[in-house]
Amino acid sequence: MTNTEPNQGYVPYEPTHAGPPSSGGGRRTRSGKRRGLFITLITIGVVVVLGGVGGGLYATGVLNSLINPGPADYEGSGSGSVTFTINEGDIGEDIATNLYKAGVTASFDCFYELLLKTEPAPTFVPGVFTLKEKMSAAAALEALLDPANAQVDTVAVPEGTSEAGIIQIISEATGIPEADIQAEAADVASYGVPAEAPKLEGFLFPATYTFTPGTTARVILQTMVDRCMQALDDAGVAPEDRFKIITMASLIQKEAGIAPDFPKVSRVFWNRLDESYWPTGLLESDATVAYGAGVKRVETTVAERADESNPYNTYVHPGPLFAPISNPGDVAIDAALHPVDGPWLYFVCVNYETGETIFSTTADEHAAAVDQWGAWLREHPEYDQ
Repeated sequence: MTNTEPNQGYVPYEPTHAGPPSSGGGRRTRSGKRRGLFITLITIGVVVVLGGVGGGLYATGVLNSLINPGPADYEGSGSGSVTFTINEGDIGEDIATNLYKAGVTASFDCFYELLLKTEPAPTFVPGVFTLKEKMSAAAALEALLDPANAQVDTVAVPEGTSEAGIIQIISEATGIPEADIQAEAADVASYGVPAEAPKLEGFLFPATYTFTPGTTARVILQTMVDRCMQALDDAGVAPEDRFKIITMASLIQKEAGIAPDFPKVSRVFWNRLDESYWPTGLLESDATVAYGAGVKRVETTVAERADESNPYNTYVHPGPLFAPISNPGDVAIDAALHPVDGPWLYFVCVNYETGETIFSTTADEHAAAVDQWGAWLREHPEYDQ
């Protein structure tokens, strides 16, 4: 059937002059490249019509990606493992460059452009991080901002640990040879401790520290000393009293069993330095003798207690302790500053499992407490070593 209605939206081709299509004249001679682009645009237009708004956005994105392709980027969170370092002073450009060089990101631009668009601007912490190969820029940024990906050396120092013990802990945590740490610790005056201090003993504050792998022994030790000075300042210790207080605190830390007894142990030793209570002025602490003799026993021998060559022997050398014998924490420092009121001159722990300690004023009271301690040891021979 012949359609007699006029064509809608279609203009039939009419050559501008007669001649075969191959003659090169007329509209049929437009180039194939322009015709291909025309068809592509018509196709996109059809997508817009058929897809509505969603299709329009998709088509616009496709067209934009063809005209303005973005920087190369990987997809996903990557695979494998890469150790990546952010150095002190690195800025966004440095990090973007180093990520690309390390094989983490596909390009410098993908990460750097992400930084420019991120609000608020990311704050990077210097350190060593565990990343992966071929990560998307977004995944790499998220990983660098996650503390869980930071590689750290954890140095955990318990209260009362000696300097020698701390050096061993540092070495085990960081891999730095003990001899190297000892050599750094020998330059005592350079750390800013009181001039009276013969060693760093007492001023290496017990705490848990985290250090970036590669941190030097010098930096680690200085960090501990600085933390001790902060603790003394926070406790209200005047700079001129630092050595006296830290020395007493180191003794309390080694002699006291449980935290509630620290102020009472402090009172005993301060009383022994008061001639009106204790005329000899002898602190008579086995802990000090053992430290100077280099032994780790709770009890010392008669010969060790009689050794005058030991400057830490408080059985023969009266007056305040020569120097710290451990590295005390906040509780011991506070106890050294604030001993509880009391007339006690003796104390003995009568139960190593509970820490129960008996404080006495007279020698007879103390003798009875020592008998109680001996009875407990006989019932618990595993502790009598």
